Amino acid sequence: MASRNLQTEVVPLGAASGRVLARAVTADRDYPPAARSIRDGFAVRAADLPGTLEIAGEVRAGRVYGGEVAAGQCVEIMTGAPVPRGADAIVMVEHTTRNGSRMTTARVPKPGEFIVPAGAEARHGAVVLPEGVRIGFPQVALLATVGLTNVPVFRKPRVAIVSTGDEVIGVDQTPGPAQVRNANAWALAVQVTEAGGEPEILPVAPDDLDRTRQLVAQGLERDILLLSGGVSAGKYDFVEPALASLGADFLFDRVLIQPGQPLVFGRARGKCFFGLPGNPASSMVTFKTIAAAAVELSAGLRASELRIPRLRLTTDFHHKSGLTRFLPALVSGDGTLVTPLPWQGSGDVAALARANAFLVAEADRESWKKGDEMGVIFS
Repeated sequence: MASRNLQTEVVPLGAASGRVLARAVTADRDYPPAARSIRDGFAVRAADLPGTLEIAGEVRAGRVYGGEVAAGQCVEIMTGAPVPRGADAIVMVEHTTRNGSRMTTARVPKPGEFIVPAGAEARHGAVVLPEGVRIGFPQVALLATVGLTNVPVFRKPRVAIVSTGDEVIGVDQTPGPAQVRNANAWALAVQVTEAGGEPEILPVAPDDLDRTRQLVAQGLERDILLLSGGVSAGKYDFVEPALASLGADFLFDRVLIQPGQPLVFGRARGKCFFGLPGNPASSMVTFKTIAAAAVELSAGLRASELRIPRLRLTTDFHHKSGLTRFLPALVSGDGTLVTPLPWQGSGDVAALARANAFLVAEADRESWKKGDEMGVIFS
């Protein structure tokens, strides 16, 4: 899934946010193109101060001062304006007294004070954005700065999503007592989109080997295949047999986490597939912690990172050691505290919707006290 092997396309600047840059972008000139003031005040020769100087003129942003600052002179200057020739420092207006055409200050500025030198931000031809970076609003600002109106990006990977099981029905249908609506597919579609992919929800695969095989084969026509459910060892779990019949190479079928222990990963017909567990929390957790990386790398990112900041607990916490557990939690508005939320297990979608993170309980520890730090993954 190396980015150099991926397909690319060009999109307008306004559509570039969230995409991954497919070619390094270079500066079209020095930035700034001329030494620039970062304060309102007076452009001076540092050696002339402290003292009183003659105000020779004014320069504001978008204008160039045509003269040169001579000994005993200064030029009134606004933030963002090019520094006049001859000046080598800026004295802030707050530190000056003006009397007609003369300015007095007790300040002794250092050469270069409050001046951004020409080319200090970027030199002409220097790489300002490398290939493989995800484009957000700061990157859009930089692309606009260098005049790139059409942006080369990697094509979004197409990700097929197949839920499995006779109990799964469409979200627009009324479920019976033994049925559930297809929430997993829609949640996965959002997660795929956030990871940089283009999701496609295929029909639900019933508990039938032939039909499951057909839908798996259809999904393998996309770049990545996600299956939800049917990966345990039950009598009606047909995902692995269907994949095996299509020549799948299974790389692993279990991970030491909860929820999400039964997880199938491999390749078939040149495509990656993930068989995720069928419970909603299991599906969400395994995508977030494992499958998302495949989508991100296929979208062109150079590296995928799973950030797990450590926050302070608002209460004592205990769990059974042996597996790494991911539990619904609520992070405080200031991002410093985390509270575990009560829930009824990995099928409790209501609790998951109330949460804004998963608490990460390490496999080799059983208990934490209020105020201890624990890892979290934001949902």
